[in-house]
Amino acid sequence: MAGAMEPYLDSLRRELQSPGPAALSVLLALFVVALTLLLWRLAQGARSSRRAVLLLGLCDAGKTLLFARLLTGKYRDTQTSITDSSAVYRVSNDKSTNVTLIDLPGHESLRLQFLERFKAAARAIVFVVDSVAFQREVKDVAEFLYQVLVDSTVLKNAPALLIACNKQDVTMAKSAKLIQQQLEKELNTLRVTRSAAPTSLDASATGGPAQLGKKGKDFDFSQLPMKVEFVECSARGSKGEEGDADFEGLEKWLAKIA
Repeated sequence: MAGAMEPYLDSLRRELQSPGPAALSVLLALFVVALTLLLWRLAQGARSSRRAVLLLGLCDAGKTLLFARLLTGKYRDTQTSITDSSAVYRVSNDKSTNVTLIDLPGHESLRLQFLERFKAAARAIVFVVDSVAFQREVKDVAEFLYQVLVDSTVLKNAPALLIACNKQDVTMAKSAKLIQQQLEKELNTLRVTRSAAPTSLDASATGGPAQLGKKGKDFDFSQLPMKVEFVECSARGSKGEEGDADFEGLEKWLAKIA
């Protein structure tokens, strides 16, 4: 192999030793390749250093029970969180691969300050939605999700985003498809109203740019810089406290992004 490459290497040496446009072109090409490789490695290194998966959502969406079920497999009674909880989650099919799950409070007065604290470390975000209460909470859900999506750090790092439509064990639960459609509609409305507001006020409120998605087009999740997926799940499970949770889709997604 080395012998076969020798003529090409000799030609490259001659080009570099002789002044002229050809030598400069070779040098420029080598510089561009080296710079591209360096930037790629830096980007990969930054992503691999982010190991946190943030659990976000409104109060009573079921984040804390999901957190407990993922870690222990067991049901437990929960109450509204006023601080964060974190633990290492090991992917079921590969015990050497793990991420740090961080359950953040969903109370309106706390959620943004905790997001601010942990957003830079986020490899991925699980945004938990109460599928039963969704119809009456849709505006609040969309408001919080909007604040997450226009955050400058989130936009820059583009962590994978999963909308986990929880409480699917309840008959009145809305489907993931309907929740996606309603969220896109509400986020589009928010984008219009926020973009009409003074930029300085909106920026101070959200910590990021007002524009969401592509200008001149109705918003949909495919316009975002991160990949967005929806999954139906139930932290409680169809058999209640004694049974298992129903979140195979969530576990597969965590294994994929870990």
